[in-house]
Amino acid sequence: MNYVSERNKTEYRLKRRKRRHLRVRKKVVGTPERLRLVVFKSNKHIYAQLVIDYPFGPCKVITSASTLSPEIREKIANLKGIEKAKEVGRLIAERAKKFGITKVVFDRAGYKYHGKVKALADGAREGGLEF
Repeated sequence: MNYVSERNKTEYRLKRRKRRHLRVRKKVVGTPERLRLVVFKSNKHIYAQLVIDYPFGPCKVITSASTLSPEIREKIANLKGIEKAKEVGRLIAERAKKFGITKVVFDRAGYKYHGKVKALADGAREGGLEF
């Protein structure tokens, strides 16, 4: 593809990811029995949320975790990206257990199941969540 500028290339990639996410969201639905674990990556941080999708109306976020969470911020200061993502996965699993949640559906949000996204999923599994 011929991109006029770097910005157009970035916008194109974002549109493609959002399109993939919508395709995934058709099949992945969070119910009260089995919540949806959503991942979002920025250039610096990674975020995870547990969400209930109601049939009619807005979604509800039950709990969340990120590399900005105070519990793990000092702990992950010297770690690399994949290790940070794994710690976020463990933290979201720990917070889910406080709400009595053990089963979730993993929503990779259009990202490849590779690298940080996979590490977050592995950390959540190690923390006790079932996918």
